[in-house]
Amino acid sequence: MDLEKRVCEIVAEQLGLDISEVTPDKNLMEDLGADSLDVVDLVMAFEDEFGVKISDQDLSKIKTVKDVVEAIRLRS
Repeated sequence: MDLEKRVCEIVAEQLGLDISEVTPDKNLMEDLGADSLDVVDLVMAFEDEFGVKISDQDLSKIKTVKDVVEAIRLRS
């Protein structure tokens, strides 16, 4: 499965959004309405799904859906 597509699906699922609302350029907090707790939940979902570890330092750099995809690619 396409990594970017799966990340978008997880974001939509976790945030209760329609998949069409989630695109790579969307900011998780500003555009998609995630709060800091949502972001932590998302990271845990990504770690479980893709078998990666995203550190707090890396987390601070993740703003958009595309940032998530790149962080996962770097770790897989």
